[in-house]
Amino acid sequence: MNTTLTEAFVPLKLANRPLVYKALAVLIGTAFLAVSSWVSVPMIPVPVTMQTFAVTMVGALYGWRLGGLTVIAWLIEAMMGMPVLAGGAFGLAPFVGPTAGYLFAFPVVAAFVGYLAERGLTRNPWSSFAVMLLGNALCLVLGASWLVHLFGLETAWVSGVAPFIVGGILKSALAAAVIEALRRSGVMVRLG
Repeated sequence: MNTTLTEAFVPLKLANRPLVYKALAVLIGTAFLAVSSWVSVPMIPVPVTMQTFAVTMVGALYGWRLGGLTVIAWLIEAMMGMPVLAGGAFGLAPFVGPTAGYLFAFPVVAAFVGYLAERGLTRNPWSSFAVMLLGNALCLVLGASWLVHLFGLETAWVSGVAPFIVGGILKSALAAAVIEALRRSGVMVRLG
């Protein structure tokens, strides 16, 4: 069954809001992404952060278009010199180094999770957890692809995937719990 946008589960109804509302949502989203980036455990070549949690949450709450756009805006802020990435990083260096694959994966992940949320797949905690887990897995696959290019398969697995699997599961569970709490509080609504 094909779901139209008017029948879709659009978490915060941002698609139907005025442009000023959307712009404010993007600013709030980029700030949330920046703060989540600063929660960091330094590792080489890729640090452990709360970025994937924030990216999946932005996608789930904003929908695929505005979620992806918000993550792109955050990455542009970093490119322009704002210290919004892990460890306060900024500039172009993170976009060509070991973290580049993950950074470029983030808008894709937000859009992917947002698309699934709009199709109603975050309506209950279990399916929400599965969506978040898929988003985290997609991020690891795309990010590790760049590491394979730079360092080879073994190093990519050991440094860019394996250390992040448990964290991805925990962040997925946390995101699903937050979405369920928002739904129960009445923040999440269904259009149609």
